[in-house]
Amino acid sequence: MKERIVIIGGGFAGLNLAKHLDRDKFEVKIVDRNNFHCFPPLFYQIASSGLVSANISFPFRREIRNMAGVSYHMGHVKNIDLEHRRITTSYETIDYDRLVIAAGSTNNYFGMDKLAEETYGIKTVAQAAHTRDEILDRFERGALCTDPERRRQLLSFVVVGGGPSGVEIAGALGEMKKYILSKEYPELKPEDVTITLIEGAPSLLGAMRPKSQQKALEGLRDLMVNVRLNTLMTDYTDKYITFKDGHKEYCETLIWTAGVKGEPMPGLPSEIVGRGGRIIVDRYNRVAGYEDSLFAIGDIALMETPDYPHGHPQMAQPAIQQAANLAKNLNSGDFSREFVYKDKGSMATIGKNKAVADLPSYSFSGFFAWLVWMLVHLLSILGMRNKLSVLMNWFWNYMFYSTSLRLLLRPTKYPLRRHWGD
Repeated sequence: MKERIVIIGGGFAGLNLAKHLDRDKFEVKIVDRNNFHCFPPLFYQIASSGLVSANISFPFRREIRNMAGVSYHMGHVKNIDLEHRRITTSYETIDYDRLVIAAGSTNNYFGMDKLAEETYGIKTVAQAAHTRDEILDRFERGALCTDPERRRQLLSFVVVGGGPSGVEIAGALGEMKKYILSKEYPELKPEDVTITLIEGAPSLLGAMRPKSQQKALEGLRDLMVNVRLNTLMTDYTDKYITFKDGHKEYCETLIWTAGVKGEPMPGLPSEIVGRGGRIIVDRYNRVAGYEDSLFAIGDIALMETPDYPHGHPQMAQPAIQQAANLAKNLNSGDFSREFVYKDKGSMATIGKNKAVADLPSYSFSGFFAWLVWMLVHLLSILGMRNKLSVLMNWFWNYMFYSTSLRLLLRPTKYPLRRHWGD
């Protein structure tokens, strides 16, 4: 009989592992709370109304329909029983021979847990769509407001975190302020809108080279974004941000991109969970004490090496490469290949014709970097239809700074009816 491998999470790591496993040897089950794979690097474009969720999401069942031996199971993991080798989800219990945790990461509020209820994020498709609604809500309410002071309050946006996500959403808001406001919100003036990016470190894009960091800073300022470096916040209550130096400022909409941590996995012993909620693994992505049955890959895996003493970057490339390496070891059965991360570089876009790129040997910025950024991201999206939809949206926005996607779509609550006629 085939060994059963259960993969928790269908992101870059989980889905790529399923594709590379020898399905003549293994029965593969993917467990994910969503029934689709999505493309997190473009979540900020959902939040800024540049794309819709369907453009960057692809159903698991359609992706695996030609992958014999692979099945999808919807569910949120409620417990992992390592002793009996089974997991319990919202809907079922699944036994396994080997378990691979590829659940990714979630927002890290650094002890300020109430921020989860009071701020807006772009860590998931649902969060990004909700953030889009809140941004559009503020613009619509601002257009109706007759009190100048209250209007400025309504249109105060703060982005916390100067990594790629923070820089990209701040740049998208800056483009709305600079180019779109006069076209679609004639009641408003640019000075009514305040966009501030807060970063605790002395520079933006801390993982990139100084030249790219400076170009990103210049690009944001050109888009009328206020950038504050070496600035830490300690609280956000009743729409007021408290900073480390004690002063407070009003902020109507706070978008949190400041950090991530491993997705909590109930049932795992505390000794295998390390810094940032990540699962400690060896150079083969195995978990100590469970080397033959438990593995972790991607954002949730903490593999400490001389080159990466705090673990590998929580980005797409380490996840994809770890998945491919683990698949080779599982397929061969001898675990002879240690994981070695091949850094292919990093990129971030600030706005139209504005991007920065660090390749292993050199850096570049501007229009060419922006084209490369678009090409890399476009090729990484699943589904030809999705690729064409994204390309068309980007082309239209580039030519006209206009989109039909600025739709405020609040969810509607309705009673659950279990039977017809109730």
